[in-house]
Amino acid sequence: MAKYECMVCGYIYDEEKEGTKWEDLPDDWKCPECFVGKDQFQKVEEEKTEEKSESK
Repeated sequence: MAKYECMVCGYIYDEEKEGTKWEDLPDDWKCPECFVGKDQFQKVEEEKTEEKSESK
């Protein structure tokens, strides 16, 4: 499953953890951290996500 990163605050949306695919989220879904829309998210590669997890 894919992961998406908020380009504003860095929040990671993980489809597996959340149980909902990105494309199934409503168009008006907002980042739970900074409240920007889905258009401010970018799909991330697994390696990048793992590196971010280790640094937190």
